[in-house]
Formats: sequence, C-alpha cells, structure tokens
Amino acid sequence: MSLNKVMIIGRLGRDPEIRYTAIGMPVVNLLVATEEPYFDEDGKRQERREWHRVVAVAKIALICHEHLKRGQQIYVEGRLHTSQFETKVNGRKQSRTEIVATRVQFLGSPSVEIDTVKQSDTESSQLTSMASWLTSKY
Repeated sequence: MSLNKVMIIGRLGRDPEIRYTAIGMPVVNLLVATEEPYFDEDGKRQERREWHRVVAVAKIALICHEHLKRGQQIYVEGRLHTSQFETKVNGRKQSRTEIVATRVQFLGSPSVEIDTVKQSDTESSQLTSMASWLTSKY
C-alpha cells in the first residue's frame, strides 16, 4: 500500500498562468511559497522559503485563474507528479516535480464566492494524465 498526498498552505508568487491543451482543456500553473521558521547558528530566528509548482486542470483551473492573484494565501491538496522532458536548447533530460491539485481553497479573501473547489481523485488523475500526455506532444 502507498499514499501520494500533499497538503500545503502558502502564498501565490505570481498570478496564475492559464493555457489550453489541444483539445481545449484549461490548465493553470501556480507558484506557491511556503515558509518555515528555523534558528541559525547564532540563535537568530530565520525563515526558509520553499517554492512549489502547482498544476490545476479543468474546472479548478478556470476558477483559480478567475479568482486568484499574486500574494493571496491558499490551501492546496493534491498529489506529487514528476515528469521527464528534454530541454529545447541542448537536449538534456530533466525532470520536474509538481503538485497536481485535487482541491484548492482560497484563504483570507471573503470577497470570493467559491472558496473551495474539489475534484474527485479519479477525475483529477484521468485529466492530469491526459493533460500531461497532450502537453508533451504539442
């Protein structure tokens, strides 16, 4: 048995970027920053920032693109997905790990009517597989 589940709360580092696959499925890329406090060698409190790539597809993508802006705090639930690709410049193989969102909740923004968007794991998995395949081909 295994489990592939991610939950983060962080702030958007930039406005959501939307694109459409060849069959017209919306895909949104989010860049989310999380911060973790720690103490350095001198005992001073510091913060370590981690950046997370998040991908949302279908209905979640459209709602995120419409309502989210840079700096807004969100909760993301999803699964990790690593894809392999070759760079266009020199043909080197690289990999990228992303969080495929199955749920996004907008935090700290009462003006947004729809604060939680959720897709079933099966629907999300199918859509992500299709989106990954299509974007790698085109």
